[in-house]
Amino acid sequence: MEVKQGEVVLCQFYFSDAKQAKNRPVMVYKDNLPFDDFIGIPISSKSIQHSDELPINNREFLLGSLPKPSKLIIRKTFVISKQVVLKRYGQVNPQKMDEIFHAFCNYFECRQ
Repeated sequence: MEVKQGEVVLCQFYFSDAKQAKNRPVMVYKDNLPFDDFIGIPISSKSIQHSDELPINNREFLLGSLPKPSKLIIRKTFVISKQVVLKRYGQVNPQKMDEIFHAFCNYFECRQ
C-alpha cells in the first residue's frame, strides 16, 4: 500500500519467532525510501509520557482519527516495509508535522 508523509497507518508486525503478529499504529515520517520502505514513528495509547514522546490527538488530524488519545514514541523510529500496512487512520495537519519534525531533530540532533 502506498503511504504519504504525515499519514497514520496500521501495520502488522511479526515477533522474532514469525508465528505471532500484532497490529500497531505508526506515523509515516518519510515516505520516499527505496525498496518499498518508509520511516515510521510508533504510536502508543499508554498514558505515561516521557520527554522523547509527543502527544497526538484527533484535533491535529486533517482527515480521519485515532481510536484513543495517543503519543508518538520518537526514540523508536524505524524503517518499515509498505507491505505490512493494513489500513489508514488519517493524516495529521501541517502544524503537527512541523512539531514532529522539530521533536525528531531535537532528539536525533539533526544538523542542517
